[in-house]
Amino acid sequence: MPQLKTLSFIEEGQNVILTGPPGTGKSHLAIGLGMEACLAGYRVFFATVPSFINQLKEHRSERTLRSFELKFEKYDLVILDELGYISFDKEGAELLFSHLSLRADRKSTIITSNLSFVQWQEIFHDAVLTAALTDRLTHKSHVLNMNGASYRMRETEEWIKSNEKQVVQN
Repeated sequence: MPQLKTLSFIEEGQNVILTGPPGTGKSHLAIGLGMEACLAGYRVFFATVPSFINQLKEHRSERTLRSFELKFEKYDLVILDELGYISFDKEGAELLFSHLSLRADRKSTIITSNLSFVQWQEIFHDAVLTAALTDRLTHKSHVLNMNGASYRMRETEEWIKSNEKQVVQN
């Protein structure tokens, strides 16, 4: 974590993969690193994976995909949140693969996922494409497995307990 905060991974074109169950802080950490990068003058792009795939499909149908690719390649850091929450079709998988491949070994990407790498084939539905994407994303990358209890569940439990105390006192 201290090494990531230095943002040296951006200068070195390295990726960051944050995996783990929901509520363990993956998105929070990714957004925090993105904000630090913005403050340091880096160009940052953030989207959820489903939203990003929809954007790519819209650009393809409007015949503006190449101009979007040229712009996309210039971002110093791309953050794609929530890989694995929603599966996508073959076109979406291919578009995601091609755009992430544009950045491989050149520019940094942060991916958050609730799935292990072995489970990525469930959302890509293509073993070869999944293997190629995993290979490109994990090459010289920082992989953090963020295990632990969901902070949302802890907050909800604390909220319920505090409300129960208020009800008992009244």
